[in-house]
Amino acid sequence: MSRSNPPTPAGPDASHEHPHPGPRVLARRFLVWNFLRAVLHNGWWLVTSLYMAIDAGLSPAQLLLIAAAQGVASILFEVPAGVVADTLGRKKAIVASHVLMATAMAVTGLFPSFVPLMLAQMLWGISWTFTSGSDIAWATDEIDRPDRIHLLIAAQARWQMIGAGAGIVAFGVFAAIVDRPTAIVCAGVLMLLLGAWFTGAFPEKNFVRVRKDHLKAALGIARRGAHLAVTDRTILMLVVVTVLVNGAADTFGRIYPVHLADLGLPPGASGMAWFTAINLAVYATAALALAAAQRRLDSDGGARTSLALSCLTGLVSLVLLGSASSLPLAVAAVITTNGIAMPLVRTVTTIWVNRRTTSDIRATTHSFLAQAEYTGEILCAAALAALAGTFGTGGTMLLAATLFAAGAGAVALNWSRTKSPSEGVST
Repeated sequence: MSRSNPPTPAGPDASHEHPHPGPRVLARRFLVWNFLRAVLHNGWWLVTSLYMAIDAGLSPAQLLLIAAAQGVASILFEVPAGVVADTLGRKKAIVASHVLMATAMAVTGLFPSFVPLMLAQMLWGISWTFTSGSDIAWATDEIDRPDRIHLLIAAQARWQMIGAGAGIVAFGVFAAIVDRPTAIVCAGVLMLLLGAWFTGAFPEKNFVRVRKDHLKAALGIARRGAHLAVTDRTILMLVVVTVLVNGAADTFGRIYPVHLADLGLPPGASGMAWFTAINLAVYATAALALAAAQRRLDSDGGARTSLALSCLTGLVSLVLLGSASSLPLAVAAVITTNGIAMPLVRTVTTIWVNRRTTSDIRATTHSFLAQAEYTGEILCAAALAALAGTFGTGGTMLLAATLFAAGAGAVALNWSRTKSPSEGVST
């Protein structure tokens, strides 16, 4: 019998079935998708941030109001979007995210006035909630390599950083050649095309869909996700660390340019060149740090050590930044905070939560972690903002450093409470 032709699969629809790509192919597609999305997202935001201030002429108060509205929309939709992904499918949630995101991006470039821009930014924030956690849940189930998923998540973060650097360069040049509104709309069109590619190239074979009683199933998923988040001591610790560290990071991100200016960062075009170079150095440092750390994240013990060291790195960096008297030392502290401490904390918490949840509530559990990020940005950053006028930028950096210290303390407390003789050295 000839072996040149494989047997035809049984079943009436077998001729229409497409073979499931291997895990290596899916992993490569997943990383390419993350890279391209980061290029479009960060390039679009670079141009949009200038566009809203210069072309649309928004006041500082209007810009802050838009940021607040976006944050509120995101925090309200984060968990419901995760529940939708766990109920109807992660791929559907990601495709919906692309459609919403592309719409928000295009509207931003077409309507340069306050109300449309605020609505577009709120829609942009909502669009991210549909992919937050859904992407990791899709990759975990479809690639189906639990022994190597931590490497993929670390690689995802690394390629997002590389894409961010490429995006700000590419769209900065593109906007200079054409104009900012055109560059913004083009980014939206490309984001929609990227979503179309995801639709065709990314299968979803391993997800078990809810076929009936969607509302009842969704409420059950939300309840189980919330129960896990508050009863699992490790996940609860990760939520606390996320609140604290993101509160510090948001405060740091908003005021460190002012601190650099106080220390002598030049104004005008040369200052913009400095600022761009600092951000590119951050992305490069983050990619290297993630590559160096990824193989130590395959166990709870390795994740715990990496998370504690990341928090301590943030603590030391912000102390140096707050007390720095020279611009080079402050720049080094900024690169260390943004290039090592923050990306490692985000990556480790994502990997650790992913390891401790189950497939049926995976996206929902990740959504609770993302909601903790927004909570930290709103609560901790607001508290530190109220103290900034009293302590100045340097003193506020020192206060933000205490949040990193509290995060390291939460990791140590979790280790002491969960350690038992039966867990051995691996935990």
